Amino acid sequence: MGHDNSFKRLGAYPCIDRNIMKKIFKKIRKLAEPYLATRKNDLHTDISTHMAYALIKELGGVEGIIIPAVTLHDVGWKTVPEERQLEAFGPEATRPDLNRRHELEGVRIAGEILTTVDYDEDKTREILEIIGGHDSRKEALSLNDRIVKDADKLWRFTREGFIIDTQRFRESPAEGLNRLESRLGSWLFTDTAKRIARAELAQRYAEASMGDPP
Repeated sequence: MGHDNSFKRLGAYPCIDRNIMKKIFKKIRKLAEPYLATRKNDLHTDISTHMAYALIKELGGVEGIIIPAVTLHDVGWKTVPEERQLEAFGPEATRPDLNRRHELEGVRIAGEILTTVDYDEDKTREILEIIGGHDSRKEALSLNDRIVKDADKLWRFTREGFIIDTQRFRESPAEGLNRLESRLGSWLFTDTAKRIARAELAQRYAEASMGDPP
């Protein structure tokens, strides 16, 4: 199958034209779409991508590694039956093996997608390494990995993430707020992400005090 050669140039030339880079990222996101149709992962991925760009703006990092890694980090959840997913993540999780499954299957699926677009091999290697431990690995391998991990977790502090999580975990707003506040320091790696999380959390407290949903 013939591929657009511009896809390969992302890895070869750091100063690649922005329009070409956006085209590549859009193609990756389109190929990921069927695998994100579970667990609200389409919305989660798009919000995490927005957070990744905010972190890149302040911290640096390699956009050509971070953005594909964020786009593809949760594609493996599609291989975990939906009725079993809450056993694998959240405050009542009892099946770390299922969580690990989504990482390993995510590496496989992401590898296939990146191969389809002829992505740079060196960047693909790092992207897959990040995906393969984005939840289970407690230490970050690099700045790129820290940004991916933080962008992933910052979703939980946004209004959309907070509403979805409190509903699926069957928490009251107060319980959800307490969960976020108690874990903020251990979940996030960078000071920038912690600052964003505190600002988002302050908004969630304000909404709860005014009786806004959930």
